[in-house]
Amino acid sequence: LGQIIPPSIVLILLADAVSNAASQAANQMGNASFVVSVGDLFAGALIPGFLLVGLYLLWIAFNAYTRPERCPPLKEDLGPPLQIKEIVFGLGAPIVLIVAVLGTILAGIAPPTQAAAIGVAGAILLAGLRLAGETDQKLSRLIMAAFINVILIIVLSNTLDMRAAAEQHTTLSSIGMGITAIAALTFFSGIIAGMIILHRNAQLSPALKSGVNITSMVFLILIGASLFSLVFRGFGGDDLIADLLHAIPGGKWGALIGAMLVMFVLGFFLDFIEIVFVVVPLVAPPLIVMGFDPVWLAILMALNLQTSFLTPPFGFALFYLRGAAPDGVETMDIWRGAIPFIGLQVIMIALVAALPGLATWLPNLVR
Repeated sequence: LGQIIPPSIVLILLADAVSNAASQAANQMGNASFVVSVGDLFAGALIPGFLLVGLYLLWIAFNAYTRPERCPPLKEDLGPPLQIKEIVFGLGAPIVLIVAVLGTILAGIAPPTQAAAIGVAGAILLAGLRLAGETDQKLSRLIMAAFINVILIIVLSNTLDMRAAAEQHTTLSSIGMGITAIAALTFFSGIIAGMIILHRNAQLSPALKSGVNITSMVFLILIGASLFSLVFRGFGGDDLIADLLHAIPGGKWGALIGAMLVMFVLGFFLDFIEIVFVVVPLVAPPLIVMGFDPVWLAILMALNLQTSFLTPPFGFALFYLRGAAPDGVETMDIWRGAIPFIGLQVIMIALVAALPGLATWLPNLVR
């Protein structure tokens, strides 16, 4: 479910594709263009995402209650209880990162690009604290000081207008600006300390290489999809798609169901990136012209793409589970076990389609 619950790479890529589609639709209708931001999709996906978590939990609880023989017995020796440090890093660290990234976007403090930088900085600080050994005590203390200074920077930035303070040249404003500058320097020093610890533990270079590889792959697909879209539109393919959607029985709802079915079937065989960059730019503009809200449409598509991670034969989650499952579990067992969860995702798509407010209420609230 990490693909529908923010922060998600699916929502980031989908925001750009739907925003371009909304601009094309606006040009066709002669209206002002409407920008679909990453923050809009993050906000719109929160309620459906957590509702989907609730459906998963209810299904698991129902199975555990009705078929207890399928639940593995608890081991008598559970080992020593978890320490506070293990709980903080195991549960608190991801929550802090999610709140840092989503909170800055939803509160309007920073756009997605700067929020991503905040998430990276937080990840470096948390990873540095987790991996700090006995020889890194000074660096770990510097990282802790960086966390304290983050709170100080937030408090000062919310209570002091830096530009007005610079113009007034009062003693209080000068002191506040000086404290903020020292806090910022301490914060960046903590990031450097975290990177040193990561480098000593041979974690920094692999993370950077992995990030570059994934980014390069996405942009190569984006370039290829853009070339395909340009050629497709040059030969009038977009008009053909629009005419095809209009010809589907049932009006705009028939067109929406047809487009969603095509995306669902393609999810059996294609990665979500190809669907976002190739299919969405073709079907989204005519659907928006028909009157569908772009944010609501994007959330429906994101929920549809979420199913592609569980649909065989190329569902990524199925591959991950195949690698982690014990020897007695066959591939077909995993495929059959995924069917109810795919059904829950389809139910969530139907709920969002029937109740658009599930996807549009929060974006309209924070906009």
